[in-house]
Amino acid sequence: MRDFTLARTADTPDELWQVEHPPVYTLGVAAKAEHLPRTDNGIPLVRADRGGQITYHGPGQIVIYTLLDLRRRNLGVRTLVRRLEKAVIELLDGYGIDANGREDAPGVYVAGAKIAALGLRVRNGCCYHGLSLNADMDLTPYDAINPCGYPGLEVTQLRDLGVSDPAGAIAEKLLDRLAAGI
Repeated sequence: MRDFTLARTADTPDELWQVEHPPVYTLGVAAKAEHLPRTDNGIPLVRADRGGQITYHGPGQIVIYTLLDLRRRNLGVRTLVRRLEKAVIELLDGYGIDANGREDAPGVYVAGAKIAALGLRVRNGCCYHGLSLNADMDLTPYDAINPCGYPGLEVTQLRDLGVSDPAGAIAEKLLDRLAAGI
């Protein structure tokens, strides 16, 4: 992502990359010691150059990296964050799930529990990193951290909200919404 972004020219097309990670904790540039894992559960800890605190990525989570030229799109970071949140909220609405964003804590929430996290990095007017949506995964690794730097923050996933579609099908729907909304 970083290499792609640093090598971009004004003509480089924007891209959305959908991936799934093995179990890993990632620390954003604002990470603090009190948010680190409280137990040694064997999950690696990796520093990332994205915004935000700490989060967990693992199998069953949809991760989409947004490799966008913000200058060309005439977008500010706040506007991009709101559009990313909106795409997830609209996706969830299609499943009959009421979700919302929060001004004080980027991401998407269902009944106060976080279902999607965002973390971006902007270099030379272009962004990378992106968002993660919990689809059908083991949520217990979140118990060892303060998700996104918030002690006691509950997390949820689509499976627990009654969505049984495969993660790949959900990812395709989300990619379509993102492509149309950003």
